[in-house]
Amino acid sequence: MKKINFNHSFIFFLLCNIFSLIAFKINTFTISPFICLLLILSIGISHGSLDNFKGRKLFQILKIDNFSIFYFGYILIALIVIFLWILIPYVSLIIFLMVASYHFGKEDTQFLTIENSYYNQFLFFLKGSLIVFAPMYFHFDETISIFRLLLIENETFYKFLDLIESNRVSLYFVILSTLANILLFTKNFELKKFTIFLDYFSILIINYYFSPLVAFTIYFCFLHSIRHSISLMSELDENNLGNGFKIFIKKALPLTFITAIFCVIGLYLLNNTYNFDSSILKIIFIGLASLTFPHILLEYLIEKNEK
Repeated sequence: MKKINFNHSFIFFLLCNIFSLIAFKINTFTISPFICLLLILSIGISHGSLDNFKGRKLFQILKIDNFSIFYFGYILIALIVIFLWILIPYVSLIIFLMVASYHFGKEDTQFLTIENSYYNQFLFFLKGSLIVFAPMYFHFDETISIFRLLLIENETFYKFLDLIESNRVSLYFVILSTLANILLFTKNFELKKFTIFLDYFSILIINYYFSPLVAFTIYFCFLHSIRHSISLMSELDENNLGNGFKIFIKKALPLTFITAIFCVIGLYLLNNTYNFDSSILKIIFIGLASLTFPHILLEYLIEKNEK
């Protein structure tokens, strides 16, 4: 798996450079929010579409027979997140960004280290925080514009963000993330750990050349989601990754399709109140937040109970 992930990171790094060169040569080159939504609803969402099978695994460990409890609990958590986002959006956003930073840092790096210490957990958080602070550092105004479209109208929150920008806090977090990458790279060094720096430079490159939404879509779909999907394919058939891919597609398709349908319905309803691009941004980020929390909780419970 380390070799496969290294090759994946190398290909992703090359593609990031190619697309960035195109964006540099063609100033008008961009990807529309609608294309971003389609990519996230297909490639992005699919990496969590085996959560029902993971839920069965957890219920077998806990010896719970009524599996309908899993679907009820998963959907309930997602709905609670959406409700809290509507009620206290700026608090929900901050919590989501913190949780997402840890999740991205851990999922993208954990295959390189088996030590599950608090120190490593902290390094994972700092590493993943690059996904949050790189767009704020390179495109602060565009990032703030996205926050405003996510139902966040608290002016104290934006004054706080202005304070962050004036004191170059985003830059400090980028530096801290860099140090975390270096520490994860040097600890128990092996050549395949160059994956860490390939990912690091790829994230910086796409955030420098592209808007926050496009940069996040490229990262989320083609680095984070594909890497997680590859690990699932390996679990489905550890001896034949090609066969694992076929099984993964077959198992992931139903929930991916159902999730996409609900997102399209949500987009239609939101479009009656907001413009199309604003509705897409709400579906992408609030929708991802509602799915991320039950997904992370499930991963945590499986990891804890397997031990």
